[in-house]
Amino acid sequence: MEELELQEKKPNILLTLYQKSILIVVLLILWAVVPLYLHNIYVPPLGEVLQEFAKLASTGELFKHIGASLKIALIGLAISQALAIPLGVLIGWFKKIDTYLDPLLVVMRNTSILAILPLFVLFLGIGEVSKIAIIVWGCFFPTLINTIQGVKTVDQNLIRSAQSMGISTTGLFFKVVIPASSPYILAGFRLSASIALIVLVGAEMVGAFYGIGFMIFNAQHAYMIPRMYVGILTLAILGVLVNLLSTKLENSVLRWQETNTNAV
Repeated sequence: MEELELQEKKPNILLTLYQKSILIVVLLILWAVVPLYLHNIYVPPLGEVLQEFAKLASTGELFKHIGASLKIALIGLAISQALAIPLGVLIGWFKKIDTYLDPLLVVMRNTSILAILPLFVLFLGIGEVSKIAIIVWGCFFPTLINTIQGVKTVDQNLIRSAQSMGISTTGLFFKVVIPASSPYILAGFRLSASIALIVLVGAEMVGAFYGIGFMIFNAQHAYMIPRMYVGILTLAILGVLVNLLSTKLENSVLRWQETNTNAV
């Protein structure tokens, strides 16, 4: 019986992979073939881009740019989450704090990141500090807003049940409120992780000497078109990997939460 079930699952897996990859494969085939007939220097064939990719990878230059970008993105993302989650829990729990801070947060989160980017460069320079700061700004609000919403939607019966058992305030936050609002928090984290790369590329284009954004911007000005596409392709791959990792983290945590709920 188990063997039959496994055999029934395999076609479904293959069908899912086919459905998810067919459009990407078609796009790559078009990219490889169509530019050969266009003869347009701004749209190089996929083969040329892959050759440039291999060249930059073999010399280590590509990995140098990737490492520089990921380092700054991860630091900025970590700082933003360390600030956003505790503050979001407090704002969501205490109505007075929410009343006073909400107007300010509305203004700040609706201010374009690109509009204030020159201010970060002006005050903090073109080094790593300004880029980390702008990533913190960009990644802070998605997680903050989601955390506030998550805390506000926690089942009040669950809270009252925990309080009736004599749970402490600290225990209530860590054992009830945060686990119950974790789907919202993780959704905010997933969005913030994607935003980190986008914001970083914009920051690196304004002022930097390394990173994927710098490589794309520099290649564009030097008319090294295949190299520019290598940077874009690298960002797409990194974006997919970030999405996969954040999705796995979300599924893992929510599975743990579901298991605990079923046990109760």
